[in-house]
Amino acid sequence: MGMTTAVRSDAALWRLGGVLIMGAVLSILDATIVTVGIGSIARDLESPLTTVQWVASAYLLAASAAIPLSGWLTDRFGGRAVWLTAVAIFTAGTLLCGFAWSAPSLVAFRVLHGLGGGLMQPVGQAVFAQAAGPALGRMIGVITLPATVAPVLGPMLGGALVSDFGWRWMFFGVVPLGVATLLFARRLLPAPEPAGVRDSLDVRGVLLLSPGLGALVYGLAEGVVVAGAAGAALLLAYGVHAHRAASPVLDLELFRNRGFAVASGSTFLLGASLYSSMLLLPLYYQQVERASAVRAGLLLAPQALGSAAVLLASGPLLARFGPRRMMLAGIGLSLLGTVAFTQLGSAPGGGLLTLSLLLRGVGLGAATAPGMTTLYGSLERSRIPRAASAFNVVNRIGGSLGTALLAAILHRELTSAPPPAAFGTTFTWALALSALTLVPALFFPRRSIR
Repeated sequence: MGMTTAVRSDAALWRLGGVLIMGAVLSILDATIVTVGIGSIARDLESPLTTVQWVASAYLLAASAAIPLSGWLTDRFGGRAVWLTAVAIFTAGTLLCGFAWSAPSLVAFRVLHGLGGGLMQPVGQAVFAQAAGPALGRMIGVITLPATVAPVLGPMLGGALVSDFGWRWMFFGVVPLGVATLLFARRLLPAPEPAGVRDSLDVRGVLLLSPGLGALVYGLAEGVVVAGAAGAALLLAYGVHAHRAASPVLDLELFRNRGFAVASGSTFLLGASLYSSMLLLPLYYQQVERASAVRAGLLLAPQALGSAAVLLASGPLLARFGPRRMMLAGIGLSLLGTVAFTQLGSAPGGGLLTLSLLLRGVGLGAATAPGMTTLYGSLERSRIPRAASAFNVVNRIGGSLGTALLAAILHRELTSAPPPAAFGTTFTWALALSALTLVPALFFPRRSIR
């Protein structure tokens, strides 16, 4: 069940996609925007930095815990209702964050914030994939664009708002976009169907999966071994439970579908390698080149522009070359665009790094679209909400693992080498890890499924 009626008009799909892009940008933006304001928050609220760090962690934990619920909620209540509710919760949380009077209150509001943000992306993907139907291949760039552009915009916008208006405007400045998203979405999201799936909520599964995913992601992000181990144990326990449950909250049977399994394996490795290495780029520019958050964002703009250009043209490219060739080409270009960064110890020129970032962005864009098309195109529309939930869980775990690994390598290298050389060595590891993504790419279909 769920929203199974396809939107037939490309114009209607572009309007729907535009609204969902606004929501996805909101959730990714606020996941990254606060990183540049932590120091200002600590000073203004007279709170230790160790406490204020939870402002970022609380969002991460809440968003991770919400993702596994997205499929069941969409099946039960409909994508339109769940997505609108998620945006409303997110916007309310944003406003409350701006009015926070202490660090604990800000952390609490960030939890609310994260619950809405965690639901928006998987539910939005499901809504669009179900509405697009056979047109998904042509329009896939619409729902993949925010993931490549918003991480660059977040620190830029956050840096500008903090320096000019203060940290509260990192939140107040986003509220109008949330309100506008709600207003447009009420008009443009497909009308709800009269009834949803009536499966009861898998409470035991939720109690294992949501805390497990949150603990694993937090443990990896913050280097807390106990949390990471506890999270992994809970996820393993969920795997045992899911094979016995009649209607598990996250359906592991999806992985028996070849297209879904290949796309999921690919997104796991892409998250662990190519996307996690994006963490290194702003760190390098800010810590080694001493760039401000705004300037670092501008230096990263070529990568975002390259990705955006390819994603917007991904429909015709997929139709001409097919998922396998496009995926392999994208990974190859991303690897080529990373090579110059392995030589940071030799001080490569700024022009070469800019060109490399553009090339890397083109590759990332080309490697993103085939996975989404193969994933959603291989399933009946009724299974798409659960698939979007599982896909985002896999992506979150892969990204967290890769980020933790590269952060650990960088920390080790910085103890024994000058910063430019340390970053260069870490990028060499990232390049080697990224080469693994070629393996699942070889199993992608030659032609688009839809």
